Amino acid sequence: MIIHLIDGTYELFRHFYGLRRFNKGEDRPFGAVIGVLNTVLQMIESGATHVGVATDHVIESFRNRLWPGYKTGDGIERALLAQFHPLEEALAAMGVAVWPMIELEADDALASAAQIASGNESVDKICIWTPDKDLAQCVAGERVVQVDRKTKTIRDAAGVREKFGVDPALIPDFLALVGDAADGYPGLEGIGRVSAARLLSRFGPIESFPREVLKERHKLALLFKTLATLRTDERLFVDVEELRWRGPTEAFAGCVGRLGDDRLLARSLKAAAR
Repeated sequence: MIIHLIDGTYELFRHFYGLRRFNKGEDRPFGAVIGVLNTVLQMIESGATHVGVATDHVIESFRNRLWPGYKTGDGIERALLAQFHPLEEALAAMGVAVWPMIELEADDALASAAQIASGNESVDKICIWTPDKDLAQCVAGERVVQVDRKTKTIRDAAGVREKFGVDPALIPDFLALVGDAADGYPGLEGIGRVSAARLLSRFGPIESFPREVLKERHKLALLFKTLATLRTDERLFVDVEELRWRGPTEAFAGCVGRLGDDRLLARSLKAAAR
C-alpha cells in the first residue's frame, strides 16, 4: 500500500502561475482549481488508491504569534486567493480526503498524516508530494519519501543528506541556522548552508551546541527551530483506509458544473468503475 500526501496549497500556486503563461493575463475564475483536480485525478488514474490533500484554509498559523515576520497572505493575488476554499470544496466533492488547516499549516498536516500512516504496518511507502524543504524532516529511510513533481525527483533519507548535508531529523536545526525566506525568518547572519551542516554534524541539534558557539544568538536559533519544526500530532484520521478513494460523491456533478469542466466527472466515474 502506498499513501500519497499532496500539498494542495503548493499545487494551487503551481497551476495558477503555470496557466499565466497561456492566459494572456485573463485568469479563469477556477482555472487553478481545475488544474489541481486534474493532477489528483491523473494520480488516481495511474494507480494511486490512498490519497490525502492538505491545504492552508487561512494563510496564518500559531507561528505568526511567535515571529512577527512569519509569512501571511499579504501579497497573494486576489484571483489566486479566491480559489483556496473552492479547491477544498471540490476535492471533498470528488471524494478525496482533504485537510483545511487553520491554526496549523498544510505542512503540519502532511507531517501529521505521514506520522499516522507510518504507524500502520500495511503501509509500504508514504510519498509526500511537495518540493518544500520543510517536509524533508519527515523523510525516513526509503519508506517515507519526498516527491518533487516539477523536477521529477524522489528524495529519500540519503537524498536529503546529499542535498542538505544533514540527516532528515536535523532539517529544523538546519533551517533555523540558514533561514527560510519563503516562511519569513532570516536564520543567523554569517551562517550559510555549508557552515550550518558542519556545525550540526559536529555538535548535533542546536540544543546540544556549546553556548560559546552561537553566544547571545542561541535563544534566537531555538525560536527559529520552533518555527521550522513541523507538528505531527494533528489527528487527521485514525485508519489509513479513510484515505482510500472510492469515487466522487453525488455533489461532484454540481461542483464540476460550477467550475466549468464537466469532463472531470466522466473521468472520475470511469476511474471509480475500474
